[in-house]
Amino acid sequence: MTTLTHRGRRAEGRGSEKKGEGEEEAADRELNEDEPDDSKDIRLTLMEEVLLLGLKDKEGYTSFWNDCISSGLRGGILIELALRGRIHYNAVGLQYANILHYCSSQVLLKSDAPTGDVLLDETLRHIKATETAETVQTWIELLTGETWNPFKLQYQLRNVRERLAKALVEKGILTTEKQNFLLFDMTTHPVCNASEKQRLLKRLQESVLERWVNEPQRMERRTLALLVLAHASDVLENVFASLADDKYDVAMNRTKDLLDMDPEVEAAKGRGTEMIWAVLAAFNKS
Repeated sequence: MTTLTHRGRRAEGRGSEKKGEGEEEAADRELNEDEPDDSKDIRLTLMEEVLLLGLKDKEGYTSFWNDCISSGLRGGILIELALRGRIHYNAVGLQYANILHYCSSQVLLKSDAPTGDVLLDETLRHIKATETAETVQTWIELLTGETWNPFKLQYQLRNVRERLAKALVEKGILTTEKQNFLLFDMTTHPVCNASEKQRLLKRLQESVLERWVNEPQRMERRTLALLVLAHASDVLENVFASLADDKYDVAMNRTKDLLDMDPEVEAAKGRGTEMIWAVLAAFNKS
C-alpha cells in the first residue's frame, strides 16, 4: 500500500430480468446520480479507474515493482458490486457498530442480476456458488489466487489487468501496442485519451483540496472508494504527483487523516459505505 509521506521537493521529470423498482435497479440509478458533474464523461468502473491511475501514460504498463495493485483491483470489484446492490454483509447477531469486526462479517449475495461487466458478473457467479459465506479479506485473497486450498483456486480471477485494459481500449482511453523487452515481447496499453485521465486526476485532487468536506460521510461514495483503492493499490502517489509542493502536502495530510479513521466507526454511520470501509480494514489487517 502507499506510504503517505511529506515531499521535501518536487521530483525531477514529473512531468438480466427487469424488476421494476428492484433494489439492484435503484443501486444502478444511484451510481449515475452519485457524481452528477461527470454525467457527460465516459463511465468507468472503480477497477478501470485504479488501473488507469497505475498505468504509465506513454509506456502503457504498471510499475514492475508494484505488487499491491492485483489485490487492490479485487477489492475494487467487491466495492463496485456493493455499490450496485449485488452483495451485502451478513450482520445477523452482530452489533452494528462492530459490523466489520476485523473483516469477519460474511459477504452474501443480494442480487445475481447481471451488471453487464464481465469481471463483476464472474465474481457474482463465484459468490453465488460458494457453499459457505466468506469474509471480505478471504474474498480478496481468493479472487487474487492467494490460497493454499486447491479446491478454491477455481475462484481466482485471471488476467484481470489485461481484461480491464482491453475494456479501456474499447472505451477509447487506451490503445494497444507491442514492445520488446530484450528477452520477450509484451503487449502494452498507452494512454491515448489524456483528457479522460486528467479528468480523473482532477476529481481526486479536488476532493481533498477545493472540495474537501472534512467528513467522509459527506464525500461522494465513489470518490471515497477510489481514494481507498488507490492507497491499497499503491498508486496514490500518481494522483498527487503533479501538484505544487504546498498543495501536495495538504492533499497527502488530508488523505492520511481519512485513511487513519476507524473503519468500524465509519461503517456504522451507514450511507452505503460499509463495503468501502471493510475493504480498507482488510488491507490494514493484511
